[in-house]
Amino acid sequence: MNILNHLTETATRHGLVTDSMQFPDCILDPGSIKVVMINEAVPKNPDDWFYSKAEDAENRRTAFRLFEAAGLHVNSMDDVLGMGIYITAALKTPKEGYFADPAAIKAQLPLLESELELFPNLKAIMLMGDVAKKAFNLITKKKSNKNVIPSKSTYRIRQFEYYWNDIRVFPSYIMTGANLLIDKGKCDMITDDIRRMLKLLQV
Repeated sequence: MNILNHLTETATRHGLVTDSMQFPDCILDPGSIKVVMINEAVPKNPDDWFYSKAEDAENRRTAFRLFEAAGLHVNSMDDVLGMGIYITAALKTPKEGYFADPAAIKAQLPLLESELELFPNLKAIMLMGDVAKKAFNLITKKKSNKNVIPSKSTYRIRQFEYYWNDIRVFPSYIMTGANLLIDKGKCDMITDDIRRMLKLLQV
């Protein structure tokens, strides 16, 4: 399946303008995906996006270092997809300021929802940051009338187990950003969350 084409078609159906959107540009077998990692928003510079053709995309660089610290060695997004891990963003447009626009999150929910519905064999969803948590809760509340993840600080809730149907949900932190690797405490927590997710894949 061509994810770029799928999301472009989904956006068109919902009347969304795709000019400033960045979609995962990849082809995959939906049945092979076991984990979805939802980051906050796509970067302002498309060359920094996970799926960019740029040689040293910032999103890839920071995420791959976190994977490496968790014991998962990858060199490309094809390696990540080959492990059964699909990475996306809750917001397919860049943030205008420091905070994500709630209206944009709500408007783009059909895109994230359509991505999650693609994968019949999901074992885990990782919510990388507050925007991902908010978007995911909006989706699940629509279906079950309740939040899956409590509206509390991530460090207070990340050690507990949460489930959406039979899918384990991990609340974690944003996995990109130039300053991320300076914050050792946050890096350690993200690495630990990825490590726990990988153990789940091995069961």
